[in-house]
Amino acid sequence: MTDSVVTELDAGTRRIARQVVVDATPHELFEVLADPRRHGELDGSGTLRDTVSGPERLGQGTAFAVNMRQFGVPYRITSTVVAFEEGRAIEWRHPFGHTWRWDLAETGSGGTTVTETFDYSGTKHAKVLEMMGIPGKNATSITRTLEQLPQRFAG
Repeated sequence: MTDSVVTELDAGTRRIARQVVVDATPHELFEVLADPRRHGELDGSGTLRDTVSGPERLGQGTAFAVNMRQFGVPYRITSTVVAFEEGRAIEWRHPFGHTWRWDLAETGSGGTTVTETFDYSGTKHAKVLEMMGIPGKNATSITRTLEQLPQRFAG
């Protein structure tokens, strides 16, 4: 069994990153990340709904849309994959310019170090996101997502 403690990382200004080690291969984890219909299996925020449209498998430049709910308000968001490295990394950009990135690295003992990063350094709306408390909310959501991830892949 790997250590399932979620670690806070210093990813730089306006970047929220957390990391955990999971008893699963990068391939197993990437299969969930590359299929937008399976993102609900990972969501620790409680905002993601099951209605997803887009390709069955994501790739560089592909777009997908998901139904979300925040602050009691339902909405639909379309994201575009801006980085895709098979079995290692995937990142998608929201229309406002912030991104969500997942990095996977083999541990050498059959597990994977998983890093999830919310990066809002490239958006023109950073101050608005901060005034709304979104970075803190996303930090909590990332932690919850990564806390439940080891159990999701437990034998």
